[in-house]
Amino acid sequence: MPIEIEAKMKVERFDEVRRRLGESGARRVGEVLETNRFFDTPDRKLLAADKGLRLRTARDVEGGRERHIITVKGPQRQGELKSREETEVDVADAQDARRVLQALGYEPTLSFEKRRESWELGRCKIELDELPLLGRFVEIEGPDEPTVMRLREKLGLADRPLIKTPYIKMLADYLKERSDSRREITF
Repeated sequence: MPIEIEAKMKVERFDEVRRRLGESGARRVGEVLETNRFFDTPDRKLLAADKGLRLRTARDVEGGRERHIITVKGPQRQGELKSREETEVDVADAQDARRVLQALGYEPTLSFEKRRESWELGRCKIELDELPLLGRFVEIEGPDEPTVMRLREKLGLADRPLIKTPYIKMLADYLKERSDSRREITF
């Protein structure tokens, strides 16, 4: 199974990161508006095992084209960066995929939107993410921890605390702290 290795840091603005990406020769891939729907069993077996099941719809901001992806995430591994097994499969229709997941006993738990601007530099992907309620984050995903950490420093983010908590948990905690029972978070 492929391993996802990433550094995630919270930022106030993206301006400086974009400038450094440009100076470094990074290539802007595009921008999408994502809807991320998470599923679990009624007794929350996936959550208890530190696993995740997501159905993502990513709509290209410029062209409007949509891509639907089912992702299964394994438990986080030990280490300074967030690292876990991740398997993805593209599906043709989000509604059909949702029906299949529900027929298998998985129910929707939380859904949220995210704006994502994607860049590539070397063997790394850089994501500039904005989420309602939480703010802006930079994710750097690469083949190994040293490569990710070098790029983190090159982009001027070495002083930013590393966040290993997934967005879904951050949002769930935010809602719980405020006794907010919403299950869909949109812009």
